[in-house]
Amino acid sequence: MGRKRSMMSDSLKEEIARELGFYDKVEKDGWGGITGRDAGNMVKRAIQMAEEQMVKSQN
Repeated sequence: MGRKRSMMSDSLKEEIARELGFYDKVEKDGWGGITGRDAGNMVKRAIQMAEEQMVKSQN
């Protein structure tokens, strides 16, 4: 089976990781090096960003 494709672009993931303060871990250990909490926070932030975009597009 193939690799599961990510819903987020690499650039978006990097932007969020920088914003949340753990991009240094990603650079050192790759995405597999982040904690479950970091990953969960990334997802929450991505959802928040998407919701902000939806609000902007409705106005």
